[in-house]
This record gives sequence, structure tokens and C-alpha cells, in this order.
Amino acid sequence: MSSVPVRPRPPEPSRRETLERRIRWVVAVTIGYNVVEAVVALVAGRNASSSALIGFGFDSVVEVLSAAAVSWQFAATDPEAREKTALRTIAVSFFALAGFVTVDAARSVLGGVSATHSPAGIVLAAASLAVMPALSWFERRTGHELGSASAVADSAQTLMCSYLSAVLLAGLVLNSALGWWWADPLAAVVIAAFAVREGIEAWRGDACVTPLGHPAPPAGTMPERRPRR
Repeated sequence: MSSVPVRPRPPEPSRRETLERRIRWVVAVTIGYNVVEAVVALVAGRNASSSALIGFGFDSVVEVLSAAAVSWQFAATDPEAREKTALRTIAVSFFALAGFVTVDAARSVLGGVSATHSPAGIVLAAASLAVMPALSWFERRTGHELGSASAVADSAQTLMCSYLSAVLLAGLVLNSALGWWWADPLAAVVIAAFAVREGIEAWRGDACVTPLGHPAPPAGTMPERRPRR
């Protein structure tokens, strides 16, 4: 006799309110941090002629837009009704980031523009590498329990920022320490590649929203949507 997997029940109303409040809180913190991050990265990137830093700064702008989309979604009485729009907004912001960073990196290579040493950029990349994984983990965990694809997608955006922080840090250090000017535009192209991948997943709604502690549905099946209230 084959066993049929039991679908996890949605959170109770009181628990749901708590989870939605946590989402709003972590989104607010993410927006605040990324506004500061964007300003520092864009100013430092322009001063150092660094495509990677400028791309990182625009990634921070994209993160603000992504978090704002989730904040808009959870400001509604029925967040699920706005989920698809929020996911599409996140996806478009990823694609815009990838296009800009690719063009700017190509301009730097073809124009022979070499990035200079940027202490501010190195400090910023190191700080983001420490902060972003924690914010991503908290939002992803909450989004899983709530069953929100947009919150999980936004957490992926935040986690991507930590990966990009590592790429940026490596590019800036290699350029500063060894004079490898090509490390900067190469780091920018890696940032663009990450953005395209995450944009496609957000557009398709491929973010996994199986609640924590429960097995994922079998391959080839779609997770069951909760009925609208």
C-alpha cells in the first residue's frame, strides 16, 4: 500500500500574524542597510573607476526595490493576492541590474579604464559579507514557515548580496595588492551572471516554499497553494 504524503497545514492565524510582522521587520532593516550600502558603493566606485563597486552599488538599489516589493505585498490584508506582482518586480530588478553591470564592465575593458585602490570599497564588501547572510537566513526561515514565495525570493536576493560581497572583495583586493586590473570587471561580470540566474527563478516563481521541518514535494510536482481567505 503506497503512502500519500501529508500536506503541512498553514500556520494558525496568530502565528501567521507573527510571521508577517517578522517579514516586515527584516525587510525594513534590509532596506535601511542597503540604502547606506548603495550610497557608499556608488560614490566609492565612481572615485575608483570600479565597475565592480558600481555594480555592487546598483545591486544594493535592486535589493531596496526587491525588499520594497515584499513590504508592499505584506502591507495588504491578503498578501498572497500581491505575491505574483512582487515576484515579477523582483525578477525585473534582477534583469536590469545584470544589463547595467555587463555594459559598464564592457565599457571599462574596451575603454582601458583601470580601477584604482578603494579602501572604502574593501571595508564595505567585508561588512556586507558579515551582515547579509544573517538577514537572508532570518527572512528565508520565516518565508518558508509562512509559505511565501516572494519572501523566499527576496531572501535569495539578500544572500546573493553576500556572495557578491565575496566576489567584490576578492576583485578589489587582487586589483589593489597585485595590480590585476582585469579582476574588477571580471567580478562585475560574475555579479551580472548571478543576477540573471536569480531573476529567472523569481520570474518563474521557482523559490521553494515548503515549510521547515517538512519534506519537499516529489520532483515534478507543484507545491499545493493555500486557499485564499
